[in-house]
Amino acid sequence: MTACASCAYPSHTQFASPDLVGPIVSGRFDRARDPAWRESGAATVEDYARWCGHLCGVTCLRMALGTEAPSLFELRDGALKSGAYTVDTDGVIHGMVYAPAAAYMAETHGVRARVHRELTTDGIGELLDAGRLVIASVHHAIRRPHEPAPGRGGHLVLVTSRTPDGAGLHFHNPSGTDAATRTADLPVQRFGDYFAGRGMSLVTEA
Repeated sequence: MTACASCAYPSHTQFASPDLVGPIVSGRFDRARDPAWRESGAATVEDYARWCGHLCGVTCLRMALGTEAPSLFELRDGALKSGAYTVDTDGVIHGMVYAPAAAYMAETHGVRARVHRELTTDGIGELLDAGRLVIASVHHAIRRPHEPAPGRGGHLVLVTSRTPDGAGLHFHNPSGTDAATRTADLPVQRFGDYFAGRGMSLVTEA
């Protein structure tokens, strides 16, 4: 897959108002006050506020499906029904779980998906070269690449291509705080500082 191919995939955030992502993730703005919450497809603002912080994975699926993808919460509903998200007896949300998410994408959206429980950055490049997209587990601080990486994993981004020089990865970040961090490039080694070594790959027709 070339860098141009990445242009086929839209950039979406897991929050309904892209310009509020920074204030929301920093805790300076209450997500329940997001004025665009209805655009997410949520039935109520309470449902939106409860779930939007957990939907980086569903946002990646939505971007992979291209411009005709269902709304964020329509995909959430499907993923929840499939078991890709679970809610425990204390109301705590868990997910996205790769295997049921892959099954959901195949059965409902016709997207061939494969889980990679062990994956290297070189492996990501090989999957991209084979025409696949990669949903990669990274630390959410990947939106601040000028700072030391505090850890690996816990957040999902959609890797769409190598950079034109072949030395980096181009990815879409559901919690990017501006245009430059929502569709970003990082050298492979620097991406690896945030990468947890697992993910899921997809083949779509976007």
